Amino acid sequence: MTGQLSRNERIKEASAYLRGTLKEGLARTATGAIGEDDQQLVKFHGMYLQDDRDLRPERTRKKMEKAFSFMVRLRIPGGVVTPAQWLQLDRIARDYANGTLRLTTRQTFQFHGVIKANLKRTMQAIDAALLDTLAACGDVNRNVLAAANPHRSRAHAAAYDLAKRLSDHLLPRTPAYREIWLDGERIAGGEEEVVEPIYGRTYLPRKFKTVVAVPPDNDVDVFAQDLGFIAVLDEAGDVEGWNVAVGGGMGMTHGEPDTYPRTADVMGFCRPEDALAVAEAVVTVQRDWGDRTNRKHARLKYTIENRGLAAFRAEVERRVGRRLEEPRPFAFTGNGDRYGWVEGENGRWHLTLFIENGRLRDVPGGAQLLTGLRRIAQIHDGEFRCTANQNVIIANVRPERRAAVEAIMAEHGLAAYASALRRNAMACVALPTCGLALAESERYLPHLVTALEQRLAAHGLAEDEITIRMTGCPNGCARPYIAEIGLVGKGPDRYNLYLGGAFDGSRLSKLYAEDLDHDRIVATLDPLFAAFAGERRAGERFSDFLIRSGRVAATANGRDFHADTGPLAAPTREPA
Repeated sequence: MTGQLSRNERIKEASAYLRGTLKEGLARTATGAIGEDDQQLVKFHGMYLQDDRDLRPERTRKKMEKAFSFMVRLRIPGGVVTPAQWLQLDRIARDYANGTLRLTTRQTFQFHGVIKANLKRTMQAIDAALLDTLAACGDVNRNVLAAANPHRSRAHAAAYDLAKRLSDHLLPRTPAYREIWLDGERIAGGEEEVVEPIYGRTYLPRKFKTVVAVPPDNDVDVFAQDLGFIAVLDEAGDVEGWNVAVGGGMGMTHGEPDTYPRTADVMGFCRPEDALAVAEAVVTVQRDWGDRTNRKHARLKYTIENRGLAAFRAEVERRVGRRLEEPRPFAFTGNGDRYGWVEGENGRWHLTLFIENGRLRDVPGGAQLLTGLRRIAQIHDGEFRCTANQNVIIANVRPERRAAVEAIMAEHGLAAYASALRRNAMACVALPTCGLALAESERYLPHLVTALEQRLAAHGLAEDEITIRMTGCPNGCARPYIAEIGLVGKGPDRYNLYLGGAFDGSRLSKLYAEDLDHDRIVATLDPLFAAFAGERRAGERFSDFLIRSGRVAATANGRDFHADTGPLAAPTREPA
């Protein structure tokens, strides 16, 4: 590695294992913000400093400080919480946040609108629920996802168990979290010589995301992650081992072709007893090989592009002390959720509810999602499972309690179904709170879906499942680059349109048109819907049709994402 270390590397080095001056900054009541360096360190503790961008113009005119608050994200491996924990999170949302809970694309919850004066109270209330936010953000292994719908009980139990063990094994060991937020005492005389046996003093070069998948459902989007474990089942349905995928990632930057999303490569197969060692080896190789000079090239995907998969695998095997076996066959059929009631192998029932863009709130005159789920939590003795598609599963419901759950659903407007397009839609938060957002996402996508539903219905495609995802910036938190229709914010009310991602999440999309407003998005997609209706083959997916018919060029991977190879439909391409 050559070149000067990035600023974030120096911040981490000087932070005394993520302490910085956070404790002192929290005590400053003259401002709702914290210091600039601490804004980077607080991410490792599971939160971002944000401000309400809707209020910026007025507050600027009045020469007031921005309306600062914190987004607080929980670490919940596998996305599983008990009813008691759900009720505590509901209370926190109403007492300290903005009265809503946000289900994220990383199978956990976010609180929005927590002001600095309430931050420690919020963190202590989370701790009282036996939960935490450590490593939910920052340059570490973040919340570990696991296949959500437990209809195949043994395999999904194994996936959840592995997710929990991976999360615990790769968790930072610094005592800073307990000292700052839970009033733990700092040992006089400084830290131990080695506080972080896996991460070291400067942690990872960039964020790191890990998932566990159970075919045929790719509900965790395993190919979009730094590290993925794909279950290989024996004839009895038990986990024989794990295919190991590495090097996926969604982020890029507009106008910089040396940044790009990438789908993960399946590197090999490991036995269950070796999974933790393989994960640690992958993380430590990235720790040592990753680019610490340029954060835009610091993800594992760039390490593998630069070093090659063969060299990376060899180094992982050297650190594990054992060779990986060759990958075993597997197949995915989709990356969405299974809505409605599903009976598990244990005789219990699992209900997946549709939560549009993951926002749990009570809408005046509309659905009372927060209240309805609170009432279900009061009578439920199973668990709740967040999904990576921003929905929630009421899991392990006793057969005799199904009727009570359904009655509460009906009373409060909770839905298990939506239209084919809407149930496969996903958006990041974007405006007004995300500081990176260039355009709307969560607040706009429902309106766009309504317009597109009308065009699909006009072509007889209302029941066809098509994945559509939107983000307010090119960082790709809602994983738009593996959607069949991906929309990425370019500026206020303007989006770049990507097409051709595989329905099962295994193939990247391609840029199709740039800088589109609402009307042009609809006008660009409508003739493609018409062609699909008239020319498709039996069982063909929308994105596969676009590629087969030559309307969209297939993307191989990585650097090819920006290559305009193939007969791209030039008339729909807009100038930059």
